[in-house]
Amino acid sequence: MDKNFNLGDIVEMKKGHPCGSNEWEIKRVGADIKIKCCKCARLVMIPRVKFQKDIKKILRSAE
Repeated sequence: MDKNFNLGDIVEMKKGHPCGSNEWEIKRVGADIKIKCCKCARLVMIPRVKFQKDIKKILRSAE
């Protein structure tokens, strides 16, 4: 998978959120990645390495 992602992209993660959604919007990119659940709007911050390992695909690009 191509590891290029930008702010505002909607991504699908391997593991779903407890609310039932597995779609996340990227809110911050850096050493850590901040993502927001598209269903319940919960913000989660995870290390970039873990994010790159757990991302399945980019559903919608912000551009």
